[in-house]
Amino acid sequence: MDQYLRPTEFFDFEHPLVQTFARDATAGLDDPVAMAQALYLRTRDDFRYDPYSFTPDPKTFRASHVIASGISYCIPKAVLLGAAARAVGIPSRLGLADVINHISEPRFVEKLRSQVFAMHGYIELYLEGKWVKATPAFNAALCHKMQVDVLEFNGRDDSIFQAYDTAGRQFMQYLKDYGQFEDVPHAFIIKNLQAAYPHLKDLLLSDQWIARD
Repeated sequence: MDQYLRPTEFFDFEHPLVQTFARDATAGLDDPVAMAQALYLRTRDDFRYDPYSFTPDPKTFRASHVIASGISYCIPKAVLLGAAARAVGIPSRLGLADVINHISEPRFVEKLRSQVFAMHGYIELYLEGKWVKATPAFNAALCHKMQVDVLEFNGRDDSIFQAYDTAGRQFMQYLKDYGQFEDVPHAFIIKNLQAAYPHLKDLLLSDQWIARD
């Protein structure tokens, strides 16, 4: 279990920003489940989800970068939750999967030329003797805007996606799970994104990403 508690290049919980975040979020708490819930809520809602914030630059996958920028997307937000969990003694590991988001922003789907979101990130936390999945990607304000229930996490059951929106329409489904990793497999992520979106290969080899407009 030691490898899931260590600081890494991306789970950089020794960084002062991550230390402060973890300490503030869990102040007054000593139960690991309660600490995990508090860290989840802060990660989910304090940092706005924005897929356009992605760049292939490795530094942008670090937990500390999420805090410094204030916005992010699924993988770094999962890494932030995992890094903060490690900072308070909770083992964590990153999970990656391909998913379909049935109610995506049309412009973004058009740019991807697909409804498949490759390399979606979630986190697994080791609590009460088992691994539990959590997905802090979509902040509450965004969920309300998209008319989707906010994804909650009780620290005991997997919390990975909203299957339906509030109108009963299918919202998200998992297609392929790539397993779990003790650190961000950056080269693996970029390689799979290039395969999923070949028309974006040049951008994925640069330090840029698709423009919002």
